[in-house]
Amino acid sequence: MLHNTLDHYHARPSPIHDLDPRVKVVTTLLAIFSVLVLPDGAWVAYGLIWCAMLAVALIAQLEIGWVLRRSLVALPFALVAVTLVFTLPGRTLFTLQLGSWELSASEAGLVRFLSILTRSWLSVQLAILLIATTRIPDLLHALRHLRVPGLLVTILAFMIRYLAVLVDEVARLLRARQARSAAAPRGRAGGSLFWRARVAGNMAGQLFLRSLERSDRIYNAMLARGFRGQYVTIHPHRMRRRDWTALGLAIVALMGIQWLGRTLN
Repeated sequence: MLHNTLDHYHARPSPIHDLDPRVKVVTTLLAIFSVLVLPDGAWVAYGLIWCAMLAVALIAQLEIGWVLRRSLVALPFALVAVTLVFTLPGRTLFTLQLGSWELSASEAGLVRFLSILTRSWLSVQLAILLIATTRIPDLLHALRHLRVPGLLVTILAFMIRYLAVLVDEVARLLRARQARSAAAPRGRAGGSLFWRARVAGNMAGQLFLRSLERSDRIYNAMLARGFRGQYVTIHPHRMRRRDWTALGLAIVALMGIQWLGRTLN
């Protein structure tokens, strides 16, 4: 259930999958930071980073359409910055008349808004590539290697594990409701809106109690199997020459993109 709902890892025999997870984590964080600090309107640099991500996705044998569809989740949140189009000073592009309000869109505001939209989209794509090429246990283990506090990594691991439990319990409740419901042909099952709200409230309460009981059983089972506060992995996580080479090339490429983006801007 965890793999189907939360773990979007795609097993492929590719050089990207074979890299040490520490390299992928560090490279992803550096790439996201590089995207965020690029100046507004650095379209050439944005395009180079996007082409590099497409190349990594092709090397990792990932479906480009899958990556692009997943990354669209960032766009609705980035649309909050649309107010910058009408608040930043600059050359006026067009004017909107909304009743007694007159909104003037500036060129600087439009460039800032499109830059924020592009940065958000690229950052989500980078995170998707990391998750799609790295197993969750390896990702957590890499965070421990990178000196992330152990308590934080353990909390993250339990959050991922118990989110899967919560999703599983929701699916069980929905199946049970569907099995006990009946609808007339071309009709709708259930009663009034108040009745539906009451049923939804009862289901939420049952979900809380069942998830709490099941999570306690899972934790006791983990303790019985030798769990000592951190997840283990069968992978040795040894930095090889190709890992250092890939990390060095990524850093040089990001530095070059930063220089190019600031020079051409």
